Amino acid sequence: MYNLDVITILIIVANVLMSFKGFKDLSFFEQYKFQIARLQSGEKIRMLSSGFLHINTTHLFVNMLTLYFFAGTVIAYVGQIGFVLIYFGSLLIGNMLSYLFHKNEAYYSAVGASGAVIGVLYAAILLQPDMMLGLFFIIPIPAYVFGIGYLLYSIWGMKNRNDSIGHDAHFGGAMGGYIFTILLVPSVLTNHLFMVILLAAPILLLFILKFFKKI
Repeated sequence: MYNLDVITILIIVANVLMSFKGFKDLSFFEQYKFQIARLQSGEKIRMLSSGFLHINTTHLFVNMLTLYFFAGTVIAYVGQIGFVLIYFGSLLIGNMLSYLFHKNEAYYSAVGASGAVIGVLYAAILLQPDMMLGLFFIIPIPAYVFGIGYLLYSIWGMKNRNDSIGHDAHFGGAMGGYIFTILLVPSVLTNHLFMVILLAAPILLLFILKFFKKI
């Protein structure tokens, strides 16, 4: 789980370089962040570039640490090309979901690799459901508890809207990781059916809450 592949290193380096550039250069940050009005005016690059910017070093560290924990597992099962498909597919689906949720809010903006990272996390859990994590590096918890908890926290973030983190993108990312993993490794439907159903629950909850206008 903790072996760093070259593609993981490249993605982490790209996130660090772009994020630190954004920390120091507000115009750069504004030029490449996810923003509805700018996307509607044709600046589609923001769908991708916003996934390499972060609010602060804590936001960046948490995303890159989570990627570090789970990337190796995904690459071991689907290879580098499959991993790239899951990472960038989850990033784009996450931002597309954010766009659909906020298309009438011209000044809505967000940044972060969270959509891509949660996609990798979901993929890893589907591929290896018995995976364990050390919460705060000490307390052992099942990885699926962390994944579901992450999405429940995202619902809280969406309701409060007190930061610029793309919480909506977490769900789109989870959907991306979920869908691409099943397409790449369809045997998970028979080998890990319970986990397939369990990981669908928070995604379904989001759409139920959205339907009833609770978020």
